[in-house]
Amino acid sequence: MEKTLVLIKPDGVRRRLIGEIIGRFERKGLKIVAMKMLQVSHEMASHHYSIHRDKPFYDDLVQYITSSPIVAMILEGKSAVAVVRGLCGATDGSKAAPGTIRGDLSNNIQYNIIHASDSPESFAYEYPIFFKSDEIFEFDYGDENLI
Repeated sequence: MEKTLVLIKPDGVRRRLIGEIIGRFERKGLKIVAMKMLQVSHEMASHHYSIHRDKPFYDDLVQYITSSPIVAMILEGKSAVAVVRGLCGATDGSKAAPGTIRGDLSNNIQYNIIHASDSPESFAYEYPIFFKSDEIFEFDYGDENLI
């Protein structure tokens, strides 16, 4: 099974959308194998957004993700990266399709509710920023044959 990292960003937390977002992933049949609320440090944000370091919006990204708590999750499932990215919708909420998280809950690119790894390689780079290996669980729900 594939794993992916999801971050409910400060706007999602502040708008009380945590349960709504988690519910969408669970209803799709994805398994939450790690989850916590945390305050992202400047160091964590700099590492996470390092690919954007030379872009003009880098400082805004770091400032925003560190502005209030986030909820970090690792989700597992068949083709989890693609499935989660589909559920999230386009990065710019004003262009995201209705029915997606961003399409239903966001209307701009700056406050776009959620981050999701865009590849298995990105997941491998990103998850250690937010989780230790002993915080990721392996277990069965018992309904895997139905999903």
